[in-house]
Amino acid sequence: MVKAKPVIKAAALENTIKASTDSLTTACSNAVTAVTKKTAEAKKLTAEVKRHTRKKVTLTKRNRTAAAKSKIAPNATNKKALTAVAKDLKAAMTALDKARASKAVVSTELAALKAAAKRLTAYTKAIAAADKVLNKPAKKRIKRKVAK
Repeated sequence: MVKAKPVIKAAALENTIKASTDSLTTACSNAVTAVTKKTAEAKKLTAEVKRHTRKKVTLTKRNRTAAAKSKIAPNATNKKALTAVAKDLKAAMTALDKARASKAVVSTELAALKAAAKRLTAYTKAIAAADKVLNKPAKKRIKRKVAK
């Protein structure tokens, strides 16, 4: 014989609804905090990428100049300057690649967080609107006097 599933009580159902709306509100506030922090991190990484890019451009120009000087007069000081610039350029390129990789990871995470936050905000607004409609007080009917 198959046992019938028990019917949920009104109080338990009310508690479930309250817990669900509370967790949705908490998730919404957590999402806003996460988006704010990731946005700040993304801005910091963007500035870092720009700085390393400018440094790379400067060092590339300096490397070309040092290579030209070394080609014209291949003495020890020119070769030493060329190797020093090449070393700095390599370090700048490594730092730039690292910063770009970090920025890509943060940008992907930020996009996902923004999408989730947008959904949470929409759900929260819809629930608030539904609660407003459902909790409206009933209109009182005005009894009209019948003329005799």
